Amino acid sequence: MRIPETLLRLAVLALTGIAVSCAEVETGEPHSPAAFTLGNNEDTPMKGPSGGRLLTEGDFQLEVTIYERGVPPEFRVYAFEAGRPIPLSEVQVTIELHRLGNRVDVFAFQPENDYLHGDKVVEEPHSFDVLVIAKWKGNAYRLKYSQVEGRTELGPEAVRRAGIVVEEAGSVQMRRVFELPGEIALDPDKVAHIVPRFSGVITEVRKSLGDQVSKDEVIAVVDSRELAASKLGYIQAIRKREFARISFEREERLWKKRISAEEEYLAAQQLLQETTLTLDGSAQNLRALGLRAAEIKHLAERHEANLARYEIRAPSAGTVIEKHVALGEAVKEDADLFTIADLSTVLAKVTVYGKDLRYVRVGQEVRVQSDILGLEVPGTVAYMGPLLGAETRTATAHVVLGNPDGNWRPGVFVTVHLTREEFTAPVAVRLEAIQTFRDWDVVFFQHGNLFEARPLELGRRDEEWVEVLAGLSAGERYVAKNSFVIKADVLKSGATHDH
Repeated sequence: MRIPETLLRLAVLALTGIAVSCAEVETGEPHSPAAFTLGNNEDTPMKGPSGGRLLTEGDFQLEVTIYERGVPPEFRVYAFEAGRPIPLSEVQVTIELHRLGNRVDVFAFQPENDYLHGDKVVEEPHSFDVLVIAKWKGNAYRLKYSQVEGRTELGPEAVRRAGIVVEEAGSVQMRRVFELPGEIALDPDKVAHIVPRFSGVITEVRKSLGDQVSKDEVIAVVDSRELAASKLGYIQAIRKREFARISFEREERLWKKRISAEEEYLAAQQLLQETTLTLDGSAQNLRALGLRAAEIKHLAERHEANLARYEIRAPSAGTVIEKHVALGEAVKEDADLFTIADLSTVLAKVTVYGKDLRYVRVGQEVRVQSDILGLEVPGTVAYMGPLLGAETRTATAHVVLGNPDGNWRPGVFVTVHLTREEFTAPVAVRLEAIQTFRDWDVVFFQHGNLFEARPLELGRRDEEWVEVLAGLSAGERYVAKNSFVIKADVLKSGATHDH
C-alpha cells in the first residue's frame, strides 16, 4: 500500500527533531539587505521531507527547495507547524536572493498543490545568501542561510602572482572572420613567353633559370635564313626606291622643260610610289619580326653585317622561370624559348565555396597566411569569378599580393581570412576568459577578493572576443586572462551544487 506523501513528510520531521534550528532566526522588523554578508554553507544543514533546507523557529517550519526536474529551476516552499502541514492560505512568503555584486532577486509565492510556488526562474549560479520573510498567525519571521557554489577567494597578492588579469565587460567592435583555401600563383598580366618569331639556329644563350633580366636585355641570339631574306628584301627595297626617286626627279625636270613627254613623267612618278609602298611594307615586316626601329633605320648601311643574326630581347623586366633552349638548337618560329615573370606582384587564387559567395566581393580587404613560409600579409580581392565549376561547385577569386622581397613562391598553399560581418557587441568578453564549469560556459566574476563562476549565454564571436547575450552586464568585472587558475581553485575548494 502506498504511503501518502504528506504522512511521509510528517514522519521524517518527527525523526529529525523539529526543535532543531538549522538557520539563524530573527523576528521583528526586516533588516536592510545591506546587513547581509556573503558566507559559506553550513556544515550540516537540516533537510526536510522533500530534500530541501528545513528552517525552523519554534513550532513554525519552512522547507525551501529548488525544483528543476523537467522544468527550469523554481522555488517550492512547504510550511509546517510542529511537523503538521499548515494551510497554505494562512502563510505569506517572500524570498530575497542576495548575490555577489549586491544584486538582489525577489520572489513572491502563490499556493499550488501542497506547496508555495515561486513566481520566476531561479537563475544560475545557485550561489547566494537567502533571506526568507514569512508571516503566519500575525508573527513575522526572518530566516536566512547561505548557499555557495563556484566561488573562491584570492587576495591581491595571490592574483598578481598568478598573472590574473581582470577587466570590465563592455562594448566591443567585433569582426566575424571565415577562412578559405588558396594557392600562390603568378600574375598572368606580368608573365612573358619568349618566342623567336621565325625558324633558325641558336648561336648564343645568355640567360639561365632564375636569372634576373632587364627590359630589352639580350637573352639569346639566333641565326635565321628567313630573317636574312627579309632583311635583304628590305635593303633591295631601299635601293629600288632610291633609283625610282632619282628617275622621277630627272623626268620631272625634263617634263617641266618640255623636253620629255608627260607619259614618261607620270610613269616615273608611279614607279616611285610603288617602290615606296614596297619599302614601307618591308619595314613593317621587320618590325613584326621583332627588329627595333634603330636596327631597321641603319640596316641599309651595314653592307657586311650578318643579316641572319637576330638578338632576342626581354620584353619586360623579371625572372627567368622557364628555359627551353640550348646552344646550337634548331628552333621554329613559335618555339617557347623562355618564360619571364615579374614576381614583385603575385596572386593568391582563392577557392570560394557556393555558401560563401555572398561574402566575397571585389575590393574586399583580406589577410593571406602561409604556415609553411611563416607569413601573414594583407591583400585585396581583385577578381571574383562569375561562374561555378561544374564539378567542384566553387568559384575562383584573385587576391593581389605585393612581393618585393620574393618571399611568396608560386605553388605554396595558403589560408585566406575574410570578414563575414562587422558589428558592435553591447557586451563582450575575451574569448580566452571563457571556461567550462559543470554544463555552462562561464567567466569568473570579481567582487572584492571573491571570484564566482557566472554562467553566460553567448552569441557571435571572432578571433579575440565573444558576444554576451545574458549573464554579465556592461561594467561588471571579470577575469580576462589566466581564468583557468580561478577554475582550478574553485574545483579544489569542492563547492557543490546543493539545493
